[in-house]
Amino acid sequence: MTLKNRILWLFAAATLLPFLFTCFLSYNTITSILDKKLTSGIQNNLKQVALSLENTLSNLNHVSQQLAFEGNVGRQLEEFMTANEPYDRSYLTDQIKYQLNLITFTNPNIGLTMYYFQEDGSFLFENTGVKDSFAVGKLPVLSSYYGITYFGPHISNDRFNDQYVLSALRKVELPEREDAYIYIESGFKFTQSILDLDGISKHTYHLILDNSGRIAYSELGHVFPENSLFPQLRAPSSTSGSTSGFYWYRQVSNQGWSVVSLLSKADYNREKNEWLMQMLFLSLAVVAVSLSIGWLLWRMVYRPLSRFSKEIRWMANNNFNSVAMRTSIPEFGVLLNQFQSMKTQIADLFAEVELKEKRRADLEIEKLLYQINPHFLMNTLDTAHWLAVMNGQQEIDRLVTSLNKLLYYNLRKGDSLSTIREEIDSLKQYLILQQIRYNFKFDVRLNVKDELLDIAVPRFILQPLVENALYHGLDDEGRIEVEVGMSEGLEITITDNGGGIPEETIAALLANEQTQRHRVGMGIGMNYVKRMLDSHYEGAASLTVTSEIGIGTRIVIRLPFKEADK
Repeated sequence: MTLKNRILWLFAAATLLPFLFTCFLSYNTITSILDKKLTSGIQNNLKQVALSLENTLSNLNHVSQQLAFEGNVGRQLEEFMTANEPYDRSYLTDQIKYQLNLITFTNPNIGLTMYYFQEDGSFLFENTGVKDSFAVGKLPVLSSYYGITYFGPHISNDRFNDQYVLSALRKVELPEREDAYIYIESGFKFTQSILDLDGISKHTYHLILDNSGRIAYSELGHVFPENSLFPQLRAPSSTSGSTSGFYWYRQVSNQGWSVVSLLSKADYNREKNEWLMQMLFLSLAVVAVSLSIGWLLWRMVYRPLSRFSKEIRWMANNNFNSVAMRTSIPEFGVLLNQFQSMKTQIADLFAEVELKEKRRADLEIEKLLYQINPHFLMNTLDTAHWLAVMNGQQEIDRLVTSLNKLLYYNLRKGDSLSTIREEIDSLKQYLILQQIRYNFKFDVRLNVKDELLDIAVPRFILQPLVENALYHGLDDEGRIEVEVGMSEGLEITITDNGGGIPEETIAALLANEQTQRHRVGMGIGMNYVKRMLDSHYEGAASLTVTSEIGIGTRIVIRLPFKEADK
């Protein structure tokens, strides 16, 4: 990974991980709080609803007991049923109505009250008008025990009331009739009492189940129709669960019926979803801020590093020019200043090494020149020349004369430059000496255009290369060709038909160890020529050697054009 990516990732991780951990803990906390809040609120609401229903049914039970046979009104009803005289029946009717009105007046939660005879569907002594559609068999049974049946919420049978009510049907023990019942309805607004108990109830729906789990009342008839079994009531003791996109909670009454509150999962998770959306937006903001800060940090680090990289590339290309660099970060400023100081020192060191190398090359040449005293050699060879002439030794005279000219050219002091003409003349003297020295014949051909004879070249570059040709496999049929021409610059080619030179030998001839082995004498070799060219032309000249075993060797020197000094 690049430094930029590492900074962005590390900064994002250092920022986001604590934030995400905090979000995780807060999510669990708020989930626990909301769950407890909603569950507690719904359960409290259920208890209030169940308590209200129980109180209502208890009141219906109490009133129905007063109106049954055991009570005073029940005895008057028995007398009414057995009376034959109109006067007695009228009197008893007034008494019974009076008792009914007194009971309903003292119990404001009581609504429609009447005696009902199941066999013929007739009713007597109703305290208000009864709807024509009244039928006990159509009412939703909530529970039934001990001779009394409770009906779940239903529309009142009071002609003038369309509110939901609870009702009870109690059997009246009459000697003459076995189908007599007292029918009583609650008189309060039941629906509003369920829906308006607390703030949570506005998001909930209610079911009322009878003792067997059948739905006696439903506020969500399209999902949980009445007179159907509640599907999720797997065990009588179940108090909560989920079904059809709703969470449900159940409160069981003492009589065995139960109230179920339904809360949609969307409403249940509303507050959590709102919190999650807020956390999402906050997370995006934190990510954006973290990445922005990471990018700014990277920019602060990148600019000095980019400058460092540029300076290193310049230094790799031998550009040691110092340029003042500024940065707003003190630590990088110190590093940049130290780098500038180091670059200056390296540049000075390079210049010093280069100067020392140049001086060392010059000293080696001077050392070679001074190893033999030129004047002593010249005088001695001149004496030998005259002795040979006086004694008629023409071969010795020729040898000494060529050697004298060659040494004079090679060992003379002063300017290191020469001309092609002087190099060719020196080479001819060298070849005369070698032809006298060796016991085999070889042919040397020199091909130089006249207009190139006065071109300046470094002194002593042809002889070492021809010497290499003689040393490496030349025989009686040997041939050496020296050609000087012009291409993109001055081009000197030396070709022979000798035995060839292996590649590793060529590499050794161009390497420094050859110079170490040939510090004196004439065997300076190709390494000397290569170093001389590098010294004079600073890399603008080239020396290439190609050779094939058994075929010969070809050496090419390419020099930039340089006029001879006048």
